[in-house]
Order: sequence, then C-alpha cells, then structure tokens
Amino acid sequence: MAEGWLLHLAGDRFEVASAGTRPAGLNPAAVEAMKELGIDIAHHRSKHVNEFVGQPLDWVITVCDSAREACPVFPGAKAQLHWSFEDPAVAQGTPGEIQAVFRRVRDQIAERIKVFVATAS
Repeated sequence: MAEGWLLHLAGDRFEVASAGTRPAGLNPAAVEAMKELGIDIAHHRSKHVNEFVGQPLDWVITVCDSAREACPVFPGAKAQLHWSFEDPAVAQGTPGEIQAVFRRVRDQIAERIKVFVATAS
C-alpha cells in the first residue's frame, strides 16, 4: 500500500520500489482497500528485499516492526527511516473486521507519506 500511495501522491518525483522481508504475494485485502480510493495496485509485484541489496537507494523506509528487524542495511542510502504501522496482513476476525484494519492502516500510511512528500528532498 505504501508503494501505491507514494506513486499516487508524489507522481514522478521518486523512483519507487517496495519489497518485503517475507513476501507472500499481493494481499487481496490491500488491493481492495486501495481500489476503494481509486488507486490500482493489482499490477504490483511482491518482491524480496534482497533484490535491492547493492543497488543505490536514496531512502529506505520500513513500515512495520518485523520488517525493521529483518531489513538489511543499505549503506549508500541518504536515510533509513522506520514508520511503525500495524501489519494488517496478520489481522484476525471477520472479513469485515480484517478489511477495516487494512483501511485504517491504508489511511495512516497516506498521512505519513503526505508529510514525507512535502518534506523530502
């Protein structure tokens, strides 16, 4: 969802790539949550963070605590940031309750990315 938001809010200001420490494919609930706001992430690909080791990156941003723990260090990065969002993929409950978690995290990510886009240089 973070990749989708950054692409949507920043346009072509950034070259955006996202990856996980345990990629498991796109979560249909994430795709649906973003689609509700007109952002299509269905074409995104779930990638492992190791695909980017050794590549020059300006910003490395982890978005949940487990990713922060497992993310390798990217020594050439301008900054390595951590945004501690709940991992909606581990939410439990009814389908409606789980979707509500995805919506809440989606909206929290959007607010954080709006600030990032406004202040990043």
